[in-house]
Amino acid sequence: MAKILVIDDDPDIRDLVKTTLESAGHEVWVAADGHQGVQQCRSVQPDLAITDLFMPEQEGIETIKQLRMEFPDLRIVAISGKPTAGTMLAVAKRLGAHAALAKPFMADELLKLVEETL
Repeated sequence: MAKILVIDDDPDIRDLVKTTLESAGHEVWVAADGHQGVQQCRSVQPDLAITDLFMPEQEGIETIKQLRMEFPDLRIVAISGKPTAGTMLAVAKRLGAHAALAKPFMADELLKLVEETL
């Protein structure tokens, strides 16, 4: 299966996504913000990064741009649960995310999108 990095400032979302992906056989690493996520990506070199868009320290759009520059082959999924999520997820896709998913989402939706993106 794939190596996946989950970047989200909400520990409950990180744990939920990690558990869901691990139950499908993936290796999963987590980071609490974009800065940590980029550092993790450098050491882990995952196949896929899932990043929230609204986080402290370094938000998701900046993170996507940086990941896209440093890791051009990395697959990226953007997630967000803010009221402006639809607009921001569309921006994320234009800036390099391969897919986008609005929170809240069901585990089967996440797994399907991950498989399609990989």
